[in-house]
Amino acid sequence: MNFVIEGGRQLSGAVETSRSKNGAVALLAASLLNRGTTTLQNVPKIEEVNRLIEVLRSLGVAVEWKESDVILTPPKDISLDTINREAAMKTRSIIMFIGSLIHRFPSFDIPQSGGCTLGLRSVRQHLWALERFGVTITALTDHFHIEHDVLHPGEVILYEASDTATINALLAAARIPGTSVIKYASANYQVQEVCGFLRALGVGVTGIGTPTLTVEGVADIHEDLSYSVAEDPTDAMFFIAAAVVTKSAITIHAAPIEFLEVELFVLGTMGLLYSIDNPRVSNNGITKLVDLHLRPSELIAFPEKIHARPYPALNIDNLPFFAVIATVTNGTTLIHDWSYEKRAIYYTDLDRLGARTSLHDPHRISIEGPTHLKAAEVICPPALRPATIILVGMLGAKGRSTLRNVYSINRGYEDIVHRLQALGAAIEST
Repeated sequence: MNFVIEGGRQLSGAVETSRSKNGAVALLAASLLNRGTTTLQNVPKIEEVNRLIEVLRSLGVAVEWKESDVILTPPKDISLDTINREAAMKTRSIIMFIGSLIHRFPSFDIPQSGGCTLGLRSVRQHLWALERFGVTITALTDHFHIEHDVLHPGEVILYEASDTATINALLAAARIPGTSVIKYASANYQVQEVCGFLRALGVGVTGIGTPTLTVEGVADIHEDLSYSVAEDPTDAMFFIAAAVVTKSAITIHAAPIEFLEVELFVLGTMGLLYSIDNPRVSNNGITKLVDLHLRPSELIAFPEKIHARPYPALNIDNLPFFAVIATVTNGTTLIHDWSYEKRAIYYTDLDRLGARTSLHDPHRISIEGPTHLKAAEVICPPALRPATIILVGMLGAKGRSTLRNVYSINRGYEDIVHRLQALGAAIEST
């Protein structure tokens, strides 16, 4: 699929924040803990979700879509002999299945994960975390081999506050009776989603939103449960960036404010005009929401480097949007993307739209603005966030642009073409 964009138009109107990709895929993995029927509400219809549903069905799980809800009923006995390897290898999220499947199998293999191409993304944190519960993971050429004898509660100290490693540790601890502690845990939005889900299943979880999680595990879970996926801060950030680059006035409904506060502080310091109102809580009872009203603004470069840190700091998945914002900002912006070896390199694709970038090393890039972005034809980068910033740039670039092979965007953003069209963007999928 390709996107064709007639850029340089202002946007107007309102958009509803989509539900979280990362939350949904983590909850799909967590559903394997439950021997009852799990209904996940408000699930985004995106390619990442589709791949994991294909994997679940190949394991024998009955999966039914009912509008935006996904109903999952596990079989009495799951079989890994029939796992859909092709689907599993297209998503890094498959690694979170390990934490759930250790409660069903003493020894098993799952395919090596894929997803975004962002350089080396080590599984050592998962290995180090799960070994505290008595689990051994061996990474082989095309699969992981996992085995254990007796599972036991553990104290996990993470080397970094990894989202997926924290979730794997949570899923492991959930069905091991006794008290487990996870230190330097990620407190990111998808981790909070899983914590809320586990509590709804009867697992004791305290410390949600902090770097230390304490889990009181239970031996068995058999509940018929409905649980809602919360709103996605990176979806809201996409539309914030689109409004900035096109100098537009739009409203973003149901923005998860606690995961956007630092981003909005940085943008406010740069000159972004905005207001918030209508505070409330999402369907999951955890995530705080607001309506965010953005106005056309003239921005100046942030006087410090812009970099991400674990929650509650600037989110690593929101960092790339500052690269495209920097193209329309007065001055030079330095972005330090320390987490990935390759992602900052992808930011240089903005040069195809006329941006002026200077790549200092694989992690640091300076972007000089403002730039009169120009239309171009670009092949979509094979990573989700770098791909979306090219799309945002094309919305601001006068003329007809083509973004080819947009699967990486469809992995994480639901119905993005129609949502942009509703705001007045001239965009079509071909």
